[in-house]
Amino acid sequence: MRKLAIYLLGIAVALITTGALPMAALAQKRLSGSPDWDWAMPNGPDTKVKITEPYARLVARDAYFWAWPMINIYNKRLAFAQAPEPGLMNGILPMAPLNRLAMLRDYIEPEERFVACPNQDVVYGGGPLGLDVSPVVIQVPDFGDRFWVYQIVDLRTDSFASLGKMYATTPGFYLLVGPNWKGEVPKGISRVFRSKTNTGFVAPRVFVDNTPEDKEAVQSVIQGIDMYPLAEFDGKMKRHDWSKLPKFSQPGGSAGGAETRWVFPDKFFDQLPLVLVDAPPLPGEEARYAQMLAVVAAAKKDPALLKAMIDEASKTETELVAPLLQFRNWGEQLPHHWSSVSNGAAFGTDYFTRTAVAKSNILVNAPLETKYFYQDLDVAGGRLNGGNRYTVMFPKGQTPPVGGFWSLTLYDKEHFFAPNELKRYSLGTKNKDLKTNPDGSLTIYVQADAPSEEQRANWLPAPKGSDFSLFMRAYWPETPVLDVSWTPPAVEKTK
Repeated sequence: MRKLAIYLLGIAVALITTGALPMAALAQKRLSGSPDWDWAMPNGPDTKVKITEPYARLVARDAYFWAWPMINIYNKRLAFAQAPEPGLMNGILPMAPLNRLAMLRDYIEPEERFVACPNQDVVYGGGPLGLDVSPVVIQVPDFGDRFWVYQIVDLRTDSFASLGKMYATTPGFYLLVGPNWKGEVPKGISRVFRSKTNTGFVAPRVFVDNTPEDKEAVQSVIQGIDMYPLAEFDGKMKRHDWSKLPKFSQPGGSAGGAETRWVFPDKFFDQLPLVLVDAPPLPGEEARYAQMLAVVAAAKKDPALLKAMIDEASKTETELVAPLLQFRNWGEQLPHHWSSVSNGAAFGTDYFTRTAVAKSNILVNAPLETKYFYQDLDVAGGRLNGGNRYTVMFPKGQTPPVGGFWSLTLYDKEHFFAPNELKRYSLGTKNKDLKTNPDGSLTIYVQADAPSEEQRANWLPAPKGSDFSLFMRAYWPETPVLDVSWTPPAVEKTK
């Protein structure tokens, strides 16, 4: 066989060198494929082929983990669409119908269970995007020197718009459009941001410090925040009195003290094809999409196969997704057991990190907007628990280097606020009465029982006898935070 190959190669070389077959002609000549070539090489799985249950389970497991964040956002869109007008879900969370938003007027209440890891550093707003229904105008009022940022993400929880103090955004009107929109941009629109998907979410954040004066001062500013369909744009800044919002009951699945459930194994494979249409494949994902859709199609024809896939999805929720609630199980590992990510809201094809963040603290800001640091453990590696006392000590001049603000928040084991007598859930820039030590350092006391009176201003209450987590936010982070040459200090267990 080898001799034959060498012989044929010799003939080809002879033909070229003698001019019988010019090199240019050889380069231009294209061999025609077999008549059955296209039939033999389909673009995806051959749907005529019977598949086995173990294979269907394999694809189901991968699909459930991969698409969990998208199904989560998709179901939030469906839930918000039930709101007849902007209002407050359970009287607590801003809720609005498609392409509109609602704003709070103060810190979010500790009873909130819609999104894990809320903070009490900002006045929140929120609203779902349905860009297949209409492009959306979003207003930016004059915030003056106040820190602000609008989080605007697509179905994949990737950010697609840059609006905030760190971007030097000017007051005005900005247009959010879907991937296929080809309309005319009206005069008066400052900039257009195009999403890769039609479904998304908008969450304004406006800093307010912990004083009655600032909480009153912020009211006139947030009245200029609004979002509405393009057809309602008239070039005039609309103002909204957010103190007069109706209250709605909570849609979605309740999970007690945990985050509201938004992903359901028994509904997952009915919703998956709809989500895949909304979020076209990124480069390189075409085969993944074809594989998932083929298996879902097979399951629709075979109830036993579908039952097995739902069972596998339930197992995936328990075995793969649920453990990601714990910060110590994932993330970029940093000194003293802190962890973080560097691609928040810019996940792309980093499927593991996207799902980990979605499970533990969905709707994070982009890296230039906020850097997050997560902690479940003390410096010795012990689980943080309210049965112990801890300190977090920042040396002089070593609080997080930021252009905006920083905070240290305590969450219970489900990543929500832990009730306490002070109704205090975080400490940081907003607290004007924090006391420094004689050497200029700052110590925060993390414990269930009250410390001495002189330490009380720096006390971050912990739940008695229960596990908890610490969460540090650095809004508008400077370079040392972004490249993690600065990291949070150790959480020291004390007597």
